[in-house]
Amino acid sequence: MSTTDYSYRTVPEKTVPNPVEYEMSVYQKGLHYERPPFTFHSKEWEKQASEVMSANSKGYVVGSAGSSETARKNVEAFAKWSIIPKRLVKTEGLPDLSTRVFGQKFQFPIAAAPVGVQCIVNPHGEVATARAAAENNVPYIMSSASSTSIEDVAKANGDGTRWYQLYWPKNEDNEVTISILNRAKKAGFKALVVTLDTYILGWRPSDMDNGYNPFLRSDQIGSAIGLSDPVFRRRFKEEYGAECEDKMAEAVAKWVQTIIPGTSHSWEDVQFLQKHWDGPIILKGIQSVDDAKKCVEIGVQGIVVSNHGGQASGRRGQLAGHLEIFFDSGVRSGTDIAKAMALGAKMVLIGRPYIYGLALGGQAGAGHVFKSLLGELELTLHLAGIASTSPEHLNRDVLVRESDLF
Repeated sequence: MSTTDYSYRTVPEKTVPNPVEYEMSVYQKGLHYERPPFTFHSKEWEKQASEVMSANSKGYVVGSAGSSETARKNVEAFAKWSIIPKRLVKTEGLPDLSTRVFGQKFQFPIAAAPVGVQCIVNPHGEVATARAAAENNVPYIMSSASSTSIEDVAKANGDGTRWYQLYWPKNEDNEVTISILNRAKKAGFKALVVTLDTYILGWRPSDMDNGYNPFLRSDQIGSAIGLSDPVFRRRFKEEYGAECEDKMAEAVAKWVQTIIPGTSHSWEDVQFLQKHWDGPIILKGIQSVDDAKKCVEIGVQGIVVSNHGGQASGRRGQLAGHLEIFFDSGVRSGTDIAKAMALGAKMVLIGRPYIYGLALGGQAGAGHVFKSLLGELELTLHLAGIASTSPEHLNRDVLVRESDLF
């Protein structure tokens, strides 16, 4: 890892109640015949959220690119692994769920993955999820395609940890990129998550069946960051001779072309981001060991890898001390989180599940998902005799491939 000290020592540690207390509070309320408003069956969240979302929202959130083969395999991959429990392990209490990333200790090993256009499932959108993340001490990663401005999300997140996810404009729009990065830094975003695999939108049958692309509508959904950016607004006025509000269709289209330009950047271009961002940089979408090694060479601090059948396995050993490894794709339960960490992840990003919670109950629904996943993770580790989420206790040795057993 870079020798730059990225520890946030000026940020006081914040803790929230242990996730298992959430379970106990449900049982206590049950003594008075009060049932919880949301299910604890994590596999039911998608089904229930689908019932309250519009056809357009459901197609966008639940749908996937192509034949959905990759999305299906992402979920199914976790079933290929099983945790081997250890017995008669003396415990001093519940497992320690904390993890250390970029020199900062986090109470929990999960973060809210960047998801855009959240207002299509709930009118409070990113404001609700940013509040839920802060309330549960979970880092919130804000999408460039948010339906809320950088400043309003920061206000909602309060004293929470927040990172900014960049859909990277082409080099000709570096002035806009600098403006966005400066706004994010000023608003208290501590790390930059750069998405590498969405420089053009994929083939999305569900959205096409509905004739729906939220980024092309003449409103702020998906375009709030651009419409509130002074540099983008100035450049738009210079080109179109009008304010964004006077030509919303053109302004929205211009913003989408800016953050999803249709062409990829190069490894050399990362130097520009390093020059204009003084915190950790995480490259999202890295899937090969060769690319991960290249990340080490150019001096970025972290990567987000997709599982693709558990490809995170083995990378921790090769890259330890050089990169923080994050994981997303297909995580639907606390047990999935445990398996992802055992296979090499330092922190796991939660995406669709908290959006389902948002659809079902706004801030409370998203918070329910965070608490539920963490509670299941904690009890899974405890009952398996695993003392913590640190690599010392949670590693490849606690897993077995199902194909090796049968």
